[in-house]
Amino acid sequence: MPAKKKAAPARASRKTSAQKKVRLALIGAGGMANTVHYPSLAEMDDVEMAGLCDLVEDKLHATADKFGIEKRFTSYQEMIEETAPDGVYVLMPPHHLFDIVIDVLSRGLHCYIEKPPGVMSEQTRQMANLAEAKGVLTMVAFNRRFIPLMQQCKAKVTQVGPLNQVVSTFYKWHTGGPYYNGAIDVLSCDAVHAVDALRFFGGDVVDCVSAVRSLGKQFATSFTAMVEFESGAIGVLLANWQTGGRVHTFELHAAGASAFIDPDDKAILNLDNQLAAEVITANEAAGREEKYHSYGFFGENRHFVDCIKSGKLPETHFGDAVKTMELVDMIYASSFV
Repeated sequence: MPAKKKAAPARASRKTSAQKKVRLALIGAGGMANTVHYPSLAEMDDVEMAGLCDLVEDKLHATADKFGIEKRFTSYQEMIEETAPDGVYVLMPPHHLFDIVIDVLSRGLHCYIEKPPGVMSEQTRQMANLAEAKGVLTMVAFNRRFIPLMQQCKAKVTQVGPLNQVVSTFYKWHTGGPYYNGAIDVLSCDAVHAVDALRFFGGDVVDCVSAVRSLGKQFATSFTAMVEFESGAIGVLLANWQTGGRVHTFELHAAGASAFIDPDDKAILNLDNQLAAEVITANEAAGREEKYHSYGFFGENRHFVDCIKSGKLPETHFGDAVKTMELVDMIYASSFV
C-alpha cells in the first residue's frame, strides 16, 4: 500500500512543473461542463484545455468555440493519444461513466469526474482500487465541500468546539420519472450531495437508522436518516423529492456555536447565546458574484489542478467517495419502512 501511494506524487512532479501548464483533455460538452467546469478552468493561467471530445458535433464545436479549444474530437481515445494530457475530465451521465474512467485510469492518467462516482458503490470501489494501483490522482466533484460559505462556517463553529450535531437538508419537487429512465436512483445520483455534505462536516459514519419511502412514485423519493459519526456527533439527513420546491440547507451545532447555512444565499451564526451574532452572504464568502465561484465549482476545479501540480491526493478522491456511496448503501439497508 505505501509504495502505491508514493507513485502519484512522482508522476505528478514528472508531468508538471512551475513553468508548465497542466494539460487537461475534456470529455463532455453538456450543461455542467459549459456553465461551471470549463468557465472555471478558463480562468486559470496554469491550465491548458488541450482538447475536447463529444459525440454530438454541434455541442462539441459550440463549446470548443466558446472556450477557445482548438483540438476537437468525437473519439476520446484519439483525443488522449493526440493531446498527451496530464489529466482527463470525464463529465458523463453516471451510467456511461465506468468504462471510460477505467480506460483513463488504465492509461495512467489523473481523472476528474462529476458526481455520482458510478451507479453503485462497487463501481466506485473498483475505480478507486485501479487508481491506487496505477498511482494516479482522482477527484469526484462534490462541490458542496468547496463552497466558501460552507468552509468558513465549519471553521468558525469548530473553532468554538467540536460538532455535536449536523443537519443536511435537500428538498425538491420532482414531477418526472426515475432518473435516466431508471439507470440510477435519486439518492445515489442527486441527493448524494446532501449525503456527502454530512460526511464533510461530521466525518466517518459508524451507524445509521433510516426511513426510505416512495410517496406515490415507483421509485424512492424520500430519505430520512440519523447517523452516528466516529466522533460521537449525530447527523441528520432530510431529503425529499416530493415537496413544495427546492430547499438545500445545512446546520452545524457545537457547544456555544451554531451555523444555519443556505449556500444559495447566506449563513446565520449564533454564538454564545447571541442570535445572528454574524451573518455572511455567499458572495461575501466567495469574494465573487459568479455562481460557479460562490457555489464551490471554481474551488473544486482549482483544488484538482493544485493537487496535480503538488502530487497531493485530492480531498474527494475516489477512495473517499467510496465512503459516501457506502453511506448511501447504509441508508437503504437500515430503512425500517
